[in-house]
Amino acid sequence: MVYIPKWRNYVEEVVFVAIALQMCVADRHAHKQKKKSTQQEHPPSSQPLPPLPCIHPSAMNYHHGLTLIIREEGSPSNQVYDAAHLYLPTIQLINPSTRTIGVTKTPRRETVKLAIESGEQVPDTFDGIDLNWLYVVEKCPDGCDERRFELTFQKEHKDKVMTFYLAYVVRRAEVIKQESKILNLRNVNSYDQVEFEHPATFETIAMEPGLKRKIIKDLERFVSRREFYKKVGKAWKRGYLLYGPPGTGKSSLIAAIANYLKFDVFELELDAIDSDSELKRALLSTTNRSILVIEDIDCSVNKDKENRFTLSGLLNFMDGLWSSCGDERIIVFTTNHKDRLDPALLRPGRMDVHIYMGYCTPSGFKVLASNYLGIPDLDGHGLYGEIVGLLESTKVTPAEICEELLKTNDEDDDEDADAALERLVDFFKLKKLEGDKPEIEEAKKQKMDVDVNNVNIFKRETEEERREEMDVKVNDDIENK
Repeated sequence: MVYIPKWRNYVEEVVFVAIALQMCVADRHAHKQKKKSTQQEHPPSSQPLPPLPCIHPSAMNYHHGLTLIIREEGSPSNQVYDAAHLYLPTIQLINPSTRTIGVTKTPRRETVKLAIESGEQVPDTFDGIDLNWLYVVEKCPDGCDERRFELTFQKEHKDKVMTFYLAYVVRRAEVIKQESKILNLRNVNSYDQVEFEHPATFETIAMEPGLKRKIIKDLERFVSRREFYKKVGKAWKRGYLLYGPPGTGKSSLIAAIANYLKFDVFELELDAIDSDSELKRALLSTTNRSILVIEDIDCSVNKDKENRFTLSGLLNFMDGLWSSCGDERIIVFTTNHKDRLDPALLRPGRMDVHIYMGYCTPSGFKVLASNYLGIPDLDGHGLYGEIVGLLESTKVTPAEICEELLKTNDEDDDEDADAALERLVDFFKLKKLEGDKPEIEEAKKQKMDVDVNNVNIFKRETEEERREEMDVKVNDDIENK
């Protein structure tokens, strides 16, 4: 939020100039004292006194001006404040009067990150308007730091600055953020943050090509329809449900989506949420252009009676009034058991797109063979036909295949690639046997049941025959008597 002080008037001008003059007098007095002590040790000099300290240009240029106070906010954050942090360092770089500028670089970051230092003033111009930024960090009584920007300009330009300049700063910050985007992975519960550097892309994940194209098309349509969502009165968000067995690439797909869209990732652990109000606070701490990940949703909602977090609280955020507190957000749920989810979670508007992440297919295996073994075209390989047959009859996850492929010593060596494929064939055969065991055991059990039934039937038939023979014999004896 931007605040405008109510008491900026000519009194401010007088006070400011008085303080500046007082500083000048103090400096001149200090200089005289220094000169007097110097004259006692050395002969007088004919050199003139140094000039009086200059009043800062802002005191001259903006003494009839207006100052906007742009404070750092909590949740939700102040968009203008965040934008100024990105925009102003770029102005500092091209300003010859810049005195200091902060520079940081983490080990995994390829480029340096610029930051404005406390007390630094940054002049700027916009459409013929001279503006001056000042970054202030002050200690509060509770020990916390209060951070703010002070933007000063001539009063007659207030409407243009408020309407156009601040919007320009926000737009420029978005461009800067996208050009030097460093993705972040944040835990919503603990507010911990690290740089997100997952290597997964749509080119590297093992997935059917048609499904990849479908997901990419849906993502592109979502991010390009800001005005459409606004027009129809819907919150600009999209819900995805990723379901399937463990190890089928659900986390890798989330990383690929984040890298494709350049969205930050927020991870929410529902087990750590104690109430609906805590859930709301956690969700409101997320930012625009982000992905909220809730894993194993079937194990988290209404897990036990002691957990005060409810399904209705989550649903209210997904499509209630809380859902409008942010733009351009993607919510991804994962589960190993879709059938265990409450039907209320599955309807469109909450989980708009359902994506089944299944066992590895021949198309997915081609991607893995290219990534790990450097085999661009697997169709002509002698083992490919056998591999296809085994994949179609065996339940094996991409994670299991990747683990086997990691055993290859050198992906550029044809002999090692062939050896890796041969090991995979043996691995698939072993998996097939393990998968067939339950069926074999079931067949044996059914056969034993049939045999037992046949024996019982034979016993019953034998007993009936014996009884019939005894009845006949008894009847014959009676007739003979």
